[in-house]
Amino acid sequence: MTATSGAAAPGARDQVARLLTLVPFLHHRDQVRLADAAELLGTTPEQVLRDLKVLFMCGLPGGLPDDLIDVDLDAIESEEGGPVSDGVIRIENADYLARPLRLSPTEASAVQVALLALRDVSTADTQAIIDAVLAKLDAAAASAAAARRIAVDARSSDVAELALSDTLQRAADEQRQVRLTYHVPARDELSERVVDPRGVVPHGRFRYLDAWCHTAGSERLFRLDRITDALVLDTPTTTPQTPPREVTEGLLSGEAPPGGTVATLVLQPQADWVPHYYPMQEVREGADGVLEADLPVADPRWLMRLLLRLAPYASVKAPAEFAESFSATAQETLALYR
Repeated sequence: MTATSGAAAPGARDQVARLLTLVPFLHHRDQVRLADAAELLGTTPEQVLRDLKVLFMCGLPGGLPDDLIDVDLDAIESEEGGPVSDGVIRIENADYLARPLRLSPTEASAVQVALLALRDVSTADTQAIIDAVLAKLDAAAASAAAARRIAVDARSSDVAELALSDTLQRAADEQRQVRLTYHVPARDELSERVVDPRGVVPHGRFRYLDAWCHTAGSERLFRLDRITDALVLDTPTTTPQTPPREVTEGLLSGEAPPGGTVATLVLQPQADWVPHYYPMQEVREGADGVLEADLPVADPRWLMRLLLRLAPYASVKAPAEFAESFSATAQETLALYR
């Protein structure tokens, strides 16, 4: 490309693209003239000078002088502030740009998920580029067993959860077992189990893994944001491969689980969001926006914690033993603050 005299800066996005091209180019070459850099980028020396001034605000976290990239502006800027076309561009404190980019398994999976989403709305030329990048990522992931492991902590973003979803779905497609570390909220503990994944299914704001759990000896639904670690194993699944169930057909169908019961809750308007968040058998609206909701309960301890969170805007109408238990638990909790 050749420079066009007096070309205007198209915007911040193009400026970032120029800098991402220019800085590594300068780092690997000595004695690059300002005019040559402008010709490489298809712009003017004036624009390259403005771009390089932005580098004073770029660098590593911390923002201290030693963290930021340094540019020798004296060599490329005249006393009047204009560009010196024959001046040589020198940058310092940018050695980290020469290091090859290394992605963690979670980061690589997140990039793959983002690229797949971008591919659906791209032109044919862009799709070809995306396919080439995806092929490289797949090859890199296949060369390392660790790439089949996804660790997720409580601060993980939505992108990390998408990466976990992609990993679990691929394990289901390849019919490979997965070792999960899962947070069980009813007991507030972590459990480790080996599962035969069937697939990932969405329900409302959450995603669930439908799988056969060898620890429980039955089908289970695992909420992805409660999975703290997942490792795809080399061992194949040992149970019949079936399509994943809809969440409404599984444990969240509104039916009481084995050994569980149904509690009837009275919810004030301040707690009217609960039926939208938890699966109910039936919800009945009364006067002044008060709701009666029939909630399947697998563990009474979980229900007590939920009610304490909702207090004073929720109470138990039935069964009587749940109502008595909640009243006693609430009194004990209040006593701790007296």
